[in-house]
Amino acid sequence: MTKKYPDTTLPKDDTHNKRTYLYVEETPDADYKRAPQTAVDAFKDIKFAVRIHFGLYSMKKLNGESWGYLGMTHAEKAEYNELYKSFNPTKFNADEWMTLFADSGLQAFTFTAKHHEGFSLFDTKARIKKRVSWAATNPKIEDCDLAYSVAETPFKRDIVKELCGAARKKNIKIGLYYSHPDWYDFDFAPYVYHPARPVNEADLVTAQELTEWRMGAESFFYNAPAITTENEDRMVARHRKQITELLTNYGDIDMLCLDMWFGAHIWPRVKETIKAARKIQPNVMMRCRGIGNYGDYYTPENFLPGKPENTGLPWMVIYGLGNSFSYDAETKNYKGADWIIQNLASAVSKGGSFMVGIGPDGSGAFHPEAVRQLLEVGKWLKVHGEAIYGSQMYDPKHYEEKHGDNVAYFTSSADRKYAYAISTGAAAHHVVISLDRSNLGSIELLTPSGAKPVSEADITKLDGMFIIPKEVVQRLCGGKYAHASVIRLSGSIM
Repeated sequence: MTKKYPDTTLPKDDTHNKRTYLYVEETPDADYKRAPQTAVDAFKDIKFAVRIHFGLYSMKKLNGESWGYLGMTHAEKAEYNELYKSFNPTKFNADEWMTLFADSGLQAFTFTAKHHEGFSLFDTKARIKKRVSWAATNPKIEDCDLAYSVAETPFKRDIVKELCGAARKKNIKIGLYYSHPDWYDFDFAPYVYHPARPVNEADLVTAQELTEWRMGAESFFYNAPAITTENEDRMVARHRKQITELLTNYGDIDMLCLDMWFGAHIWPRVKETIKAARKIQPNVMMRCRGIGNYGDYYTPENFLPGKPENTGLPWMVIYGLGNSFSYDAETKNYKGADWIIQNLASAVSKGGSFMVGIGPDGSGAFHPEAVRQLLEVGKWLKVHGEAIYGSQMYDPKHYEEKHGDNVAYFTSSADRKYAYAISTGAAAHHVVISLDRSNLGSIELLTPSGAKPVSEADITKLDGMFIIPKEVVQRLCGGKYAHASVIRLSGSIM
């Protein structure tokens, strides 16, 4: 039986937990409640999702989302900060995106409402009052009064609103990504690699953070004016207002995907923001980044856990389909439908979920290769989806088997009536697993024309292995098979 983990704390070795566990209390305050079990169960039912990164960096086709901003020269930063004045993704169509996602078998999406660069893709009313003027001979802080949002661009439309509306029409669950730090707003200095480094930064962050957050960048604004109580008050207020807007203006949100962190100095005030957010939408699943065990789920990034995680806290792998989560112009960089399916099967077999990352270009269009690969996965899921959707981990000690070039991942139906072996890898259509024949009932292969029995004559037994040769798989599928084979088993495979 699947092990039930009573411990729902964030794993100590989670990368982002290492940033916050020294100051975010392991046990949340008594007046705070996490999302209820119904929301947790609904989250766990999301097996396959997509993560969309979209922002000013899409106009530049920057690999690595807005991270490239940090390494830009002062002149390049000045130019980048003006890009919003020409942001006009005329090919963006929320309904078309959601049709693509539905046809690809995706159950949920997460969209960057605001990435680290500070540009908001929703109609925020929060205002920025101080920013860095990078165009000056020497950078300086200047007054301003703008939202730095899509509403101030030629496009003007609220992209988050349109996506939420389109998603509900397709019954696709909604996740909104929101970055804690903000590299445009000076009030957010010096947190998380902010390129403006105030003279009193040592009073706000640890010595380790000072060394790391500078990142050796020669193009930062060092010895910037000190951060005052007034700056800090504005930062807290804007951060809180934007989170409030996302949870107030767009209906029920399934996931609030927080990213990065601030620091010990500001945590007590951030915690009050999170408590306020929970009161607005008690059922929203909040990602743990920056808030530790006040969050409801966590996301291993760009890797698959090697075994089931040692916590009952829900998890979802996030992994870019191209070289990063944002638009990748190179066709050869897209990893393929086989890769998506293998990662999806691996995550689900270990009790988690898989979220693949893509991004549009500046026009609002996805790369044709990303679209093609997603649709290929959708076709596979139409045949084999019962091994993924509504499934659960078969057993924490028996979730995969590797036999040469073949890797089989095991899941089970929620009622434990069936077990599934998803055969992937270079020999995906040469099914090899070990079986205890005494406890085994029927053996069927999932095919485009339904589940077909596998006869004893079609099974080869060798050294305790159960083998269905590729030729048999091809015959039963009528030659119409692709990517990964799935056999359905009644009884026990142990």
